[in-house]
Amino acid sequence: MWTYNKMLQYPVNIKCTDPKLAKVIISQYGGPDGELAASLRYLSQRFGMPDQKAKAILNDIGTEELAHLEMVGTIVHQLTKNASIEEIEKAGLAPYYTDHGVDVYPSSAAGVPFTASYIACKGDPIANLQEDLAAEQKARATYEKLIDLCRDNPDVIDPLRYLRQREVVHFQRFGEALRGVQDKLAEKKFYMNDCKPNK
Repeated sequence: MWTYNKMLQYPVNIKCTDPKLAKVIISQYGGPDGELAASLRYLSQRFGMPDQKAKAILNDIGTEELAHLEMVGTIVHQLTKNASIEEIEKAGLAPYYTDHGVDVYPSSAAGVPFTASYIACKGDPIANLQEDLAAEQKARATYEKLIDLCRDNPDVIDPLRYLRQREVVHFQRFGEALRGVQDKLAEKKFYMNDCKPNK
């Protein structure tokens, strides 16, 4: 069960419209390494974890990724909400605008809509946690590329840096979960003989 606080996990206060920047940042909303895929992946994988600690880590991080989805959506919204038609066209967002207006729609920077194929659930806790470690590194790398593209826009760079840092923390927590699951799976199994000997 979750408690929803009606505030962003980290403040987003963008003063200048920049639909060109919004076009690339949206990839962290609905792209292959974005927050929507991460949250659904972790919240789905938690059911197959062999211990409560790993389940809790996946639940915690999956929930936090939903908060990051909200932040990225807010960034995209604030970058486009006052954009003129000319700015939208110049940014290459005319096709997006035609289908979605300035609503925030889950897609990649290339315009590919979100797909469930981004959600990796293998049914094996070790494989899933290895995938999660890689996913966090891919998200960190994407945030670093977005920060490079922001250049001199501190209003956008600041929350992106926060999000990048959270990916590093998530990577560390998944490392803890992986070590714990490996230890759990390596434990010797003891079986009790419930049968009484024949007399």
